[in-house]
Amino acid sequence: MKAPRPPDGPETLAGRLTRTLILWVGGVWMLCVLAVVWYVDREINHNFDNELVEVSHRMFDMALQELGKLQHPGATPDTPMIAPKQLFSEDAVMYQVVDIHEHVLLRSAEAPTDAFDVPLAAGFANNQTWRIYTVRHPAQGLYFQVADPLDERRSALNRTLFGLIIPLGAVLPLLALVLRKVARNELRVLQQLAGEIEKRSGSDLRPITLPGLPRELRSVGDHVNSLLERLSHSLDVERALAANAAHELRTPLAAARLRLQTALEHDLQRNDVQAALDALQMLSHRTEKLLQLSRAESAASLARARVDLVQLAGAVAQDFWNDPQISERLALKVPDDAAPLASGDVDALAIALRNLVENALRYGGSGRVVIEVMAPCTLAVRDFGAGVSAGQLATLQQRHVRHSSDRAGYGLGLSIVSTIVEKHNAKLELASPPPGAASGFEARIVLRPA
Repeated sequence: MKAPRPPDGPETLAGRLTRTLILWVGGVWMLCVLAVVWYVDREINHNFDNELVEVSHRMFDMALQELGKLQHPGATPDTPMIAPKQLFSEDAVMYQVVDIHEHVLLRSAEAPTDAFDVPLAAGFANNQTWRIYTVRHPAQGLYFQVADPLDERRSALNRTLFGLIIPLGAVLPLLALVLRKVARNELRVLQQLAGEIEKRSGSDLRPITLPGLPRELRSVGDHVNSLLERLSHSLDVERALAANAAHELRTPLAAARLRLQTALEHDLQRNDVQAALDALQMLSHRTEKLLQLSRAESAASLARARVDLVQLAGAVAQDFWNDPQISERLALKVPDDAAPLASGDVDALAIALRNLVENALRYGGSGRVVIEVMAPCTLAVRDFGAGVSAGQLATLQQRHVRHSSDRAGYGLGLSIVSTIVEKHNAKLELASPPPGAASGFEARIVLRPA
């Protein structure tokens, strides 16, 4: 049975990395080979030239002695005289002796007639087949030319380069296999990271733990863990909102349904309709509190800015002063010097302060309620009603704990305040009675200065 063919898809990162490494390493390898060719060619020619110079100086006198033996005194031959053949013909030196009139006086027996077809001047010169070195006698008007075949140099260069390039070329396939294996091994940890991320779901938001991650991937893992933590927190907030809504809205919904059903059964009596409206108002109030609590717990939209606490307290107080029944009861006290500045979210702090004022107005009886801004960075709300006992004071911040027959609050107000204060890394201090008072209740939000 044939194995299923993997689906066609984008090229793997390991494949791209392997190809890129091979191209770059191959390019560098090629540049190195060209540099080696240039260097070897230079060194071989340099060595051959040195040898040619050395041979020319050593054989100049020998050639003059041979010329003296063959030349008759006072006679100038029309054709070049040929020196005797050298002992080792395969290593024979091609040379000739020329006078200043470019008459060839003596030529080695092995030298071709066209080997020295270059201008007569001291130094090196090339023709198609030979490299010639010419030296002039310091006292006599004679030149000595030595020729070296270029084929020997090319042959030496080719032998040297073949000895180097063939092994280096044979290593290239092995190098490609090594690069491919290295790329796959180094990227295996990335596949493991992808596998761990793939395992996470809405029910499994555990942090990713992969020991030995390189620095770049460790940063990716940290960011993924931070994202998973935020997702987990968002899910917790969503679950808490659902649980709170199920707990808080069940009673007012049942009451509204019962009142409306009673009103229908009694031909829409005014008292029954009013009771249904009160139940719906309670439902609206609790829904608003739940949304405030959910926003405070999520902390996703909380900003960090400089908040003028005097302006904040004034804005909250103004909302309540618009109600004629409350305006006479609520007072605002601010410091005489500079207004305290806190670091936080002005909307969230306004919600917290508004909840404290609502609680004070509701549970403080008909007495006076004071909002006070205190240095260095504190908001206080106090009433002078009956206050709470020490046992109630310890459980005030617990959600869904009833402390009064008035069922409008159900403890959500202080829970909202406590959550907002916690998100601001601030402190919520409760006291009953307030310092210096005989009765009542005080809540202080101690913020961090901006």
